[in-house]
Amino acid sequence: MANITNTTQNTVPGTQLNKTFFDRQLLEGARTRLVHAQYGQKRHIPPHNGKRVEFRRWNLFDIDENMCALTEGVTPDGQTLSQSAVEAEVSQYGAYVEISDMLEQTAYEQVLSDSAELLGEQLGTVVEWVTRDAMCAGNNVQRAGNKSARSEISAADTLTVDEIRKAVRTLKKAKARPFGGKDGRKQHFICICSPDATFDLQEDPLWQDVSKYAAKEQLYTGEIGMLFGVVFVESTEAKVIRQAVHAKVTAHTSNSAVVTVDSITPEAEAFLAREGAKVMIGSAEYTVAGVDRAEKKITLASPVSTVISAGTYVYSTEAGKLDDTTKTADDVHMTLVFGKDAYGVIDLEKGGAITTIIKGRGSAGTDDPLDQRATAGAKVMGYTAKILNDLWLLRIEHGVSA
Repeated sequence: MANITNTTQNTVPGTQLNKTFFDRQLLEGARTRLVHAQYGQKRHIPPHNGKRVEFRRWNLFDIDENMCALTEGVTPDGQTLSQSAVEAEVSQYGAYVEISDMLEQTAYEQVLSDSAELLGEQLGTVVEWVTRDAMCAGNNVQRAGNKSARSEISAADTLTVDEIRKAVRTLKKAKARPFGGKDGRKQHFICICSPDATFDLQEDPLWQDVSKYAAKEQLYTGEIGMLFGVVFVESTEAKVIRQAVHAKVTAHTSNSAVVTVDSITPEAEAFLAREGAKVMIGSAEYTVAGVDRAEKKITLASPVSTVISAGTYVYSTEAGKLDDTTKTADDVHMTLVFGKDAYGVIDLEKGGAITTIIKGRGSAGTDDPLDQRATAGAKVMGYTAKILNDLWLLRIEHGVSA
């Protein structure tokens, strides 16, 4: 999965001999994060074959009410083969740290190896988030408590055994392919969930944790239990939808589009900076045209003629149920239940998913005339993920208990 590039020219003690060590540090750090990415259908793009890959599958034939019955002596019309295609394009990701000669020579820690491990965790999380977000973008949704919209989900709508049973029924009716069967394990679907979700689920007496399995089976990384033919794998990176914007108005003048608030968090800034972002101020919805976090100002698409009173709540509604008084929203957790080949993961064949890059002091030439700087970097050469069959991947949206 990981490769290493070294350009040190022996200026950093031991780096030429420790390439494999640095590479291992990065790989181990990344591996701790890769849960969502490990179950997808894997494809590698060969060198010089572009950035896109196409997945194709044959469409099943429909069965009509005649059940393909034949009339004696009559040749029926032939059926037509058809395929569905899904395309995906890889993207690059990367990060590095700069290490001074003084730090390297005086630090108690092994700075380069520690940097490789930290970068591995960071880039592993990036790969995990890219995969997770692609999996959570599907249209096959089940909301806990039979809620009709995400905004209706409260903390009381937790993940239950009944929700898992409903998910299994949905996948079976969609003819989703199970995992296992050929590797010594019983056939099963996979469920990826957050620690908060499993905390609620494990209160059910029907829960069967790993220590109580009837027979020894090969376990997945992060596997914590099995229930109704579903293997549960826990991930700290499971997607949670949280309310991004929650603030109070501190100043506004009539016929002005600028509203000053008491705080704008980085999450709120990212949300408000999206094209077409909408925010509630009091009971009215507004389209946002801009945001200035330093000045704590939100610019609306159109001026507001009447003065918005100080203390009025400014909030977003992308998460769960709102408290009528405080306008805070409950978190909504995304639990994924899916079958084999429900989604695909793609990287570049020769680049590997993650590459380690160590550059020693002096490798920058005249840009480092006194050999003062070394760098440790990591790069995802090219990676993406894509749902291949929307009916085989079910997203359960639910709340969690405190």
